[in-house]
Amino acid sequence: MCGIVGYTGGNPASSILVSGLRRLEYRGYDSAGLATLGENGLELRKRAGRVRVLEEALEANPARGTCGISHTRWATHGPATDANAHPHLGGNARAVAVVHNGVIENYAALRSELTAQGYAFASQTDTEVIAHLIARELGEGDDLYEAVQRSLPYLEGTYGLAVVSPRCPGQVIGARFGSPLVVGLGEDEHLLASDALAIAPHTANVAYLQDGEVVRLTPGKFEIRHQEHGPITPRIDRLDWKPDAVELGGHAHYMLKEIREQPDTVMDACRGRIRRAEGTAIFGGLNMSPRQLRRVRRVVFAACGTSWHAALVGEYLIERLAHLPVEVEYASEFRYRNAPLDDRTLVFVLSQSGETADTLGALREAKRQGHPTLAIVNTVGSTIAREADGGIYLHCGPEVGVASTKAFTAQVTVMTLLALYLGRLRHLSFTDGLAVADALAEVPSALTSVLATEPAIEAAAHRIASARSALFMGRDLHFPVALEGALKLKEISYIHAEGYPTAEMKHGPIALVDSETPCIFVAPRGSLHGKTLGNVEEVKARHGMIISVGTEGDESLASLSDVFLPIPDLPEVVQPLVAVVPLQLLAYHVARIRGCDIDKPRNLAKSVTVE
Repeated sequence: MCGIVGYTGGNPASSILVSGLRRLEYRGYDSAGLATLGENGLELRKRAGRVRVLEEALEANPARGTCGISHTRWATHGPATDANAHPHLGGNARAVAVVHNGVIENYAALRSELTAQGYAFASQTDTEVIAHLIARELGEGDDLYEAVQRSLPYLEGTYGLAVVSPRCPGQVIGARFGSPLVVGLGEDEHLLASDALAIAPHTANVAYLQDGEVVRLTPGKFEIRHQEHGPITPRIDRLDWKPDAVELGGHAHYMLKEIREQPDTVMDACRGRIRRAEGTAIFGGLNMSPRQLRRVRRVVFAACGTSWHAALVGEYLIERLAHLPVEVEYASEFRYRNAPLDDRTLVFVLSQSGETADTLGALREAKRQGHPTLAIVNTVGSTIAREADGGIYLHCGPEVGVASTKAFTAQVTVMTLLALYLGRLRHLSFTDGLAVADALAEVPSALTSVLATEPAIEAAAHRIASARSALFMGRDLHFPVALEGALKLKEISYIHAEGYPTAEMKHGPIALVDSETPCIFVAPRGSLHGKTLGNVEEVKARHGMIISVGTEGDESLASLSDVFLPIPDLPEVVQPLVAVVPLQLLAYHVARIRGCDIDKPRNLAKSVTVE
């Protein structure tokens, strides 16, 4: 959610810190600030609002120095104000500056204790207690690294920290527990960030901190120490995408860019994973043998948001192709439910970022119970990727738009491959397996065809842009697509939208149907198509506005619809990959027409790293 960037080296820190924050704007935030160490000591600039407001303040009053920390805050304790923006200062003599991601659960008790000891508080945040604790431990000394380590045992909750002090020029201290941090390794400079996107222009060599680790950065070196285990030799990873992967490249918004990238997304997710000679899929990172996987009698998926919808598609596909029982759980509920899992249950967690707090909690709970845990993530080196027993990377590149599009498509592609693989381990015939592989091969060109219909989708958006509410409906594999379409519309246009199984319409939602409420049906031709047409007729009889996504040439559906959005004729197992794209574009254009901030919708964050 919040963003952290730290820098120490030979270049002016302020511009590097601000450009890093700009790359993290997608995460969601409501204030921004930085602190640098210059010739005159600690220089602090922070403002409520967007990064551009901070930039204006820096133009009027530059912050000098070649070492510093910066932050974009998503409010938890206290509203978005200049005073509550990070960094926060510790010690009544401005001994340290701190930026913090996470939540300190015992901050109220610590605040009372520190107030009694004479420390003055200037904000309502939980973070300020960290700054004062570090200042207290620093005392009159000049070893900030040790002071931070002595302070951490007082904290209960989660944190990703970056700390500087005028007594330790050139040093940035970072600490992690439950909130991600990554170190960027450059030549005569080092960086610290909550997301590798922020440091990608400067270096491709990174080291991901793990819980309990504290790092000291200087221009020439870095050292990491674990709170309990002492000095650490970190693993150095290399970013597998180019810095220009996060440039707009002529597109109006990142969301639109990422929607248009989806033909490549499907190809990248499939690359090297289809073995046509055997009519199956292959994965290199599951770390489970075919024999172990054949022993599985139940699959549980835990996920949040869009990933939860992708997991629902996986439920339908795996039960259809592999005849394995599947349950899809909200990760936030699963981690606390004490769900009964037997020793033949396989647990998957899905997270684009690999840092989603509730999904990480679900993973740890499953591991605690002794179950094999696999992850489907996009971010190499993320916490979930490191802690899972094995898993599958999406390989869809960085996704910047807060409303996920290509990550959903990549997850559904992986789900299709996984269903094929598990099916071939059981009863699925070679012929049927090969048919699934061939169907996947058709998807990129089908997506390209759908993207070419964007003008018609934009015209449909004009028809519903003034709506107050919308209903999305789909059957079988398309029920999760309806849920995802509704989520996209509400996320970025702020129109209330709900998704339902089509047959459930008569059990309540039909009461909302009128000429002002768009009803969006996801209805490509398939085994239940005739029943869906009957449901569309029911809405038409009540003068509802009908927008349908259906198979091109389907005159029956088109004649019932006010707007018909065609997709190519494809086998059912891959239809969700294509049917979701018109809904993504519809949401995008509705939000654009309404003048919404598409890439940074209000109150939302890309990576939800707190409960």
